[in-house]
Amino acid sequence: MNGSRTAGTTGEAAGTRAAGEGADPRRGRPRNAAADTAIIEAVLHLIEDGVSIGELSMERIARQAGVGKATVYRRWPGKSELMLDVMRSLDTDIPPPAGESVRDDLVGIIEFLRIRGLAKRNSALLRTVVTHVKAQPALWREYHETVVQARREVLLSVLRRGMERGEIRTDRDTDLLADLFVGPVLSRALLHEWADLPEGLAEEIVDTVLDGVRPRT
Repeated sequence: MNGSRTAGTTGEAAGTRAAGEGADPRRGRPRNAAADTAIIEAVLHLIEDGVSIGELSMERIARQAGVGKATVYRRWPGKSELMLDVMRSLDTDIPPPAGESVRDDLVGIIEFLRIRGLAKRNSALLRTVVTHVKAQPALWREYHETVVQARREVLLSVLRRGMERGEIRTDRDTDLLADLFVGPVLSRALLHEWADLPEGLAEEIVDTVLDGVRPRT
């Protein structure tokens, strides 16, 4: 399998995560960001070379990364937890809204989701990792709580700003409004993977929904 890493820069993401976490509380000594990056890169290389998730072992990953098995286990108690961080390393952060135009900020968020959907379709590597994490309910829930929910909060903040400015009606639940904006692109990306995700889709979705949720005059 030769999936392209279209969803993010793996080394930078892994290194950032390690640097942010600081010391390993179980060992009382600083985490080695280079080791974290090497381990995650080792997993990605193995999957790209055609090794299935089932064939991966912590021992094999350690050998590929050039570290001891204990180094891997100090960071992740098992393969599933490691795969969650591998998935996070393939993610890119949603660009912060500029805050000048509610409409443009909404388009930016939906465009991010469109590109993310295309990345999942085009990257065999990403599909493999996502499938494994989704099969672990606890890990999938953690991914949603730490990654997906953060993106949703960005969208909700833009909607609240639109309400404050009088651009969006205030008599509807913001969570429902958020679903109206993201629902079409997520439906095409996840439920109907044969459906097109063309350029301009974000603008079409945002303009259509905004037309229906503007305050009544």
